[in-house]
Amino acid sequence: MRNSGERGATPFDRRTGGPLDGLLIADLGRVLAGPYCTMLLGDLGATVIKVENALGDESRSWAPPLYEGESSYYLSVNRNKHSVVLDFNDEDDRALAQRLTYRADVVLENFKPGGLRRFGLDYDSVSAQNPDVIYASISGFGSAGGAALPGYDLLVQALSGMMDITGAPDGDGYRAGIALFDVMTGLHTVMGVLAALHHRDRTGEGQHVELNLLASALSGMVNQTGGYVLSGSVPHRLGNDHPSIYPYAPFPTADGDIVIAIGNDAQFRTLCSELGLAELPEDPRFSTNAARSRLREELRPVLVERLAERSAQDWFEALSTRGVACAPILDVGGGVDFARRIGLDPVVTVGTGDRQMAGIRHPVTFSRTPARYDHAAPVLDGSGEEVRRWLTDDSPAPTERATDGDALATANR
Repeated sequence: MRNSGERGATPFDRRTGGPLDGLLIADLGRVLAGPYCTMLLGDLGATVIKVENALGDESRSWAPPLYEGESSYYLSVNRNKHSVVLDFNDEDDRALAQRLTYRADVVLENFKPGGLRRFGLDYDSVSAQNPDVIYASISGFGSAGGAALPGYDLLVQALSGMMDITGAPDGDGYRAGIALFDVMTGLHTVMGVLAALHHRDRTGEGQHVELNLLASALSGMVNQTGGYVLSGSVPHRLGNDHPSIYPYAPFPTADGDIVIAIGNDAQFRTLCSELGLAELPEDPRFSTNAARSRLREELRPVLVERLAERSAQDWFEALSTRGVACAPILDVGGGVDFARRIGLDPVVTVGTGDRQMAGIRHPVTFSRTPARYDHAAPVLDGSGEEVRRWLTDDSPAPTERATDGDALATANR
């Protein structure tokens, strides 16, 4: 990792003790996959400068819900960043954007493939001036035959097969309740960036790291896509059932559903013991997982009848005490509260002074270099003056400038 003296200290450098302290990230990302990645890196001490156009990141307008007039969507994925507005169609602003990328350790963008070339902000242009840069590009469908397709998570959920395996067997396919593959791709990008930085530390070499939502989806669907390529078997919707394990699904109780997740025969015996069905595992029809999976329609009513005798919370407490994997189905608020009750401290205070708000804790706990929550998501161009002054005063002029191009929106996905 280059130190801040080699790239020129930014106005925002700080000694946090974070594992990525001293790393400068030029964040040209928008919406979710890219911003989620750079937020996680910023939590770990990297200095993240978020470049926006005059309208700002699209997610600034995605509402409801709102928090004090701002989109909670935007606020949830943009903490620990500094915003600067630069118009790539303006020659001076474009030059500043180029200077930023020449200084950065990491550049991240999720424009359409090739969309930044006209501005001199593509990998070839940036790496010519900044050879050891780690340049991460996120697209919907890669830079080959799918380059022109818009990179929306919902399209990837449809095209990957995810929606076809989600929902009731006799109903319509459903999307996941979150932009699942945007988030997954953001996480994969963190992995790719850190791996490339490690390679640079050993060799001094930068590189282009490319990711796309569809590749992340096919990898992240693990046994479903893996089962298809290994056996040729196409999976289909099973509702909440697991294709290979049973019982592994929600079951009704006296006052709501409880999820029961039985992964082996020993766990099934424990479950049956607590349900007062100790003889059931001795029945050849249900003695093995393969048999239970095959005859699940015969087994289900037996379990449902017994589970109806008590509430979901009662069963959760009783079964958990015996080591049986189970859980009541909570709403999102209940999920956050449950994490509090078991000591995970999921909610943190982000920012200081007048701009302070709640946020969800960084998912990784470090014993020596904890995540930081120094800055709430920035207001549009909130650090613009400082960033522009730093780039104008301290950075060398770029040797090449892109020609005027089409409107920035035409480069967007």
